[in-house]
Amino acid sequence: MKHFDVAIIGSGPSGASTAFHLGKQGISTVIIEKEKLPRYKTCGGGFVNRGKKNMPFDIHEVIEREFFAVDSYFNNGKIHYQSTKEKPIITMIMRDTFDNLIVNKAKEFGVDLLENYTLKSIEFLEDKSILNTSQGDISANFVIAADGVLSPTAKMAGWKKDTRKLIPALEYEVEVSGDDFNRLSQNVRFDIDAVPYGYAWSFPKKNHLSLGVLTTKKGKINLKEYYKKYLKTLGIKTIIKENAHGFQIPIAPRTDGFIKNNVFLIGDAAGFAEPITAEGISNAILSGKYVAEAIIESNLNLKLAEKIYLEKLNVKLLPELKSGVTLSKFFFHNNSARNYLLKKNGQRFSDLMVDILHGDKPFPTNVSEKLKAKIKEKLF
Repeated sequence: MKHFDVAIIGSGPSGASTAFHLGKQGISTVIIEKEKLPRYKTCGGGFVNRGKKNMPFDIHEVIEREFFAVDSYFNNGKIHYQSTKEKPIITMIMRDTFDNLIVNKAKEFGVDLLENYTLKSIEFLEDKSILNTSQGDISANFVIAADGVLSPTAKMAGWKKDTRKLIPALEYEVEVSGDDFNRLSQNVRFDIDAVPYGYAWSFPKKNHLSLGVLTTKKGKINLKEYYKKYLKTLGIKTIIKENAHGFQIPIAPRTDGFIKNNVFLIGDAAGFAEPITAEGISNAILSGKYVAEAIIESNLNLKLAEKIYLEKLNVKLLPELKSGVTLSKFFFHNNSARNYLLKKNGQRFSDLMVDILHGDKPFPTNVSEKLKAKIKEKLF
């Protein structure tokens, strides 16, 4: 049986980034991936500059498009704001090539990649874990669950109840007519209120559009119908080719911890997607970096690595997610209080969100107090 210091389950941005940082420090690391790379991954593919700043290498070879402006629409297009930057705010990528690039960079530092290996079960011993896979057993001192929103690894490791907030989304890779593509490929746009308690998006790629809809509201909602309505909003009449993918996004982190035994949760498995835009790539990469640093700084000491990882999460990531959860509840409720604040401060709010996505400003703390003060101002 082959032994590694660290076994990472999943080759997405969180797992591959972890592997890159560990491999760079000479820590024996394996990525266990159930599919063959490169593989298609459902994702809008809008990688914001905040996350791009944390990339330890250049990604120009997998960039489809870059956008220096973001258009936000509210109340079914009645309110419109545009925010711009001198550097790209959103970089468009396709996850098959993006994930594969990070994995290949990790492999350059000696990281092993096991493809077509499905994790079946985990046996916890005193100082290591035995990972039973579809192609034999592997042992490791640390296990990193980087296997996305469904995370079978988390379930095997003891997270029986899911305490994240999961929201439904539909994403479509759409080929449209030349005229429509020329017209719609110039701008990234978010249409808040195009779906109740959610939004629709249009992300232009190299030769097609990534269009999608999501809602933060619990209960049944026909996202397909809202997608069809969104096509009309965009003025798309002819679709040449269309591939639909349904998925879930965790927009609030787990409340019952991120470590059990020697298993560490990162990325979507932990529930680290940013709650307002539901963008998950940036925090996936950041949490991968944090867990790698914790293992490195602890000199492979499990208890110390656990302590360091939690400390790193609590400095910035978890407080920002808490603020984001509060803001998203306000942001997606199309009510008079929100619309009043948008009327008064809409452009400022749009610019602040772009500053956050660009990595120029952190998420504000004491969000609840600030919102209450603004609403009181309206009432009195």
